[in-house]
Amino acid sequence: MRHRFTHAVHQLENVAFRFPRAILTAILLVTVFFAFKLPGVQVYTAFEDLLPQNHSFIKLHNEIRGSFGGANQIVVALEVDEGDIFTNETLSRLHRLTQAVDNLPGVNHNQVASLAHRTVRKIWLTESGEMISRLYYDPTQPKLTTEELETLRKDVMSNPRVYGLLVSPDLKSAMIKAQLNEAGNIDYGKTFAELQAVRAGEAADGVRIHATGNPVLIGWVYTYLPQIIQIFLYTLALMVALLVIYFRRLYGVLLPLLGITLSSIWGLGFISLMGWNLDPLNLVIPFLIAARAMSHSIQLVERYYFELGHTNDSRQAARNAFDDLFRPGSLAIVVDAVGILVLTLGAAPINTKMGYYAGFWAFSVIFTVLLVVPLLLLVLPQPRVTAVREGGLRRVVVALFGVVGSRRGSIAVLVGAALLVLAGGWLSLGVQIGEAEPGSPLLYPQHDYNVSSRAINERFPGSEELYIVARTAEKGGLKNPEVLRAIESFQNTMLQDPNVGGTKALPGLIRSVNGLIHNTDPRWNQIPSDPNEIGGLMFTFMAASPIPGALNEYTNTDENLANVVFFYKDHQAQTIDRAIGLAREGVAALADKVPGLSIELAGGAVGVNAAINDAVRHDNFLIVPLVLALSFAFVWAFYGSLHAGWLMVLPMIFATVMTYAYMSVQRIGMNVNTVPVIAVGIGVGIDYAIYIMNRIREEMAALQDLREAVLKAIATTGFAVSFTAMTLIAGVVMWIVLSDLRFQSDAALLLSLMLIFNVVAAMLLVPAWVMIFKPRFITEVYLDEDQVIQVRDQKPEPPCVAVAQPA
Repeated sequence: MRHRFTHAVHQLENVAFRFPRAILTAILLVTVFFAFKLPGVQVYTAFEDLLPQNHSFIKLHNEIRGSFGGANQIVVALEVDEGDIFTNETLSRLHRLTQAVDNLPGVNHNQVASLAHRTVRKIWLTESGEMISRLYYDPTQPKLTTEELETLRKDVMSNPRVYGLLVSPDLKSAMIKAQLNEAGNIDYGKTFAELQAVRAGEAADGVRIHATGNPVLIGWVYTYLPQIIQIFLYTLALMVALLVIYFRRLYGVLLPLLGITLSSIWGLGFISLMGWNLDPLNLVIPFLIAARAMSHSIQLVERYYFELGHTNDSRQAARNAFDDLFRPGSLAIVVDAVGILVLTLGAAPINTKMGYYAGFWAFSVIFTVLLVVPLLLLVLPQPRVTAVREGGLRRVVVALFGVVGSRRGSIAVLVGAALLVLAGGWLSLGVQIGEAEPGSPLLYPQHDYNVSSRAINERFPGSEELYIVARTAEKGGLKNPEVLRAIESFQNTMLQDPNVGGTKALPGLIRSVNGLIHNTDPRWNQIPSDPNEIGGLMFTFMAASPIPGALNEYTNTDENLANVVFFYKDHQAQTIDRAIGLAREGVAALADKVPGLSIELAGGAVGVNAAINDAVRHDNFLIVPLVLALSFAFVWAFYGSLHAGWLMVLPMIFATVMTYAYMSVQRIGMNVNTVPVIAVGIGVGIDYAIYIMNRIREEMAALQDLREAVLKAIATTGFAVSFTAMTLIAGVVMWIVLSDLRFQSDAALLLSLMLIFNVVAAMLLVPAWVMIFKPRFITEVYLDEDQVIQVRDQKPEPPCVAVAQPA
């Protein structure tokens, strides 16, 4: 059965070589089609693509973001070095800053909070018993006197909704918060550019203006797009230089570059055709896939020159290279593509999209490289120089990896690898899901964004907010005093966490207003027992403000949905896990105690990141094992051997464990950006391992000597694999050295290490395992009439015949 299948495939290969120009023309036409789509490629970040939309937290976030706010919040802080903010100059600057932030593109004007904004007002009771309000700072009034400034200072300090939350406890800093409208398309680049212009315009000696929040972070990433393009050009130049140094022949330079160009056109054209975007943080993934297209091209051209040196016939050399590498190369590419396609099972839309377009991009290499390169070599003129060049680098490769040519060396390699896997597995347990340090790991610690985050969090309760929603079954249910006391009890549970900087909710407002209407007597700062009285306090607060929607930050218009806000200083994995754990304890403690009341988790930046971490945890435990399992299954089916499947998965397991160990040591958290890097990086190993294993089989079929077959494979294919890996690493190194985006630098270093782990595993573990365990699919091979490798049928054991002993 297997022989009939391979014979049919061989006939199709004959057809391809019978009509090379027709096939090349067809591939060219497809390339032209995709090339016309290239102008539609867009590079931007879609925040909703990062969110696992089926997660309960994200469903709640989507429900409340229009009323209470979401995770796309800009936080600006004005800080003075001398004195406090209560000077005419500083207050005027704060007002200008507030107005400028309010006018940024995409800002929800009803969700801006600042001491100098219309939504933040002083409320008091007049002698006639009327509650009125006014702006804390009125820019239309003349400059305040010293007495008026002192009165303003006291007014701020007496309002817990302002003091500590919008004005720092030391009175040296004022905060401005602004939510963006997430329902529409947010132009992060424009918003950030205008914010930076505002910061520059208001800069002065003794004044510092900090800015943080997700829109600011994405804006900073956008500023590095020109640098990313520059690094790409440097990388391309370096790869060309390496090709020239290695091959020193025209075809050896042009054909790998053609392969990477064609595959990139197909991949980018497909993205544009589907109407998808490229995320700036994930550009390293398409780059790696394109570089792997060049990797397959190098393997083909290297094999072509090897065959040309022995046959002195260009057409025959092209056919031999195709026959030897098309099938294992196709297997490697299919396994790569399927492994990447597994990303579509991820919870975040960004990984789903990437799984589809990167999977297609990887699969297209079969046509743009494995077919194009040998068919071009078939129709192009034969090179004048045909002799095989034996360089010193080839001898170095054999000397380094030839240790597996002996049984003792192979045993040492396998034992050493086993010890490394055990140690790496233990270290891998320390890999964190989510962020492993304060601030953003996308940028370096001393970057303006992280400096701003630290400065704000040092002076305020925290710039990271967690939203918990209290929902009642009936409209107006929040007027029930038992409901308010339950919400307050939940707040007290959450305040057990030392990382909580503060909280804000309707019960606190009710207490405050109740005290105000009783001449600020602290004894009246309590929740009334009568629902009608609570409703009256809520109405009084709204009536005191001329601005519509005074209660919108606390409750909805039906008064059955309350937002309970908690402030945190970071969204590290430990902070989020503790916060969500305590929230669930608080929910459990209130279960069924107040009829009709439900406490729902979770929105805000902390809630959204908790959902993302859950999705990353799910993706990590699903995608990586599934990639390994599918790789095993495809290799098993291709070679008809379970041993072959294991032999291919072996180097992938080694490289994966070592990668996780490195992440643990370097405190690189597993997040929505690193999961695809790991998934794509794993597939690199199977490319190298398949090429090495297949070359061992070829040499074994020809030499029938396992040791010689192993050493010959290392000297030929192993040398090409080493150069390919060196080329990829050299390209990735540019991102490590030149990128000011910390994540791209860390991801590039991670990929470099994965490449090294995969090359070492393919060059040492695979041959060592073959030398020790001698699998039949390698040791029992022969060439059939089509010159295709087959495995000899296992001879049945002769039946045992009992011989009667003479009496």
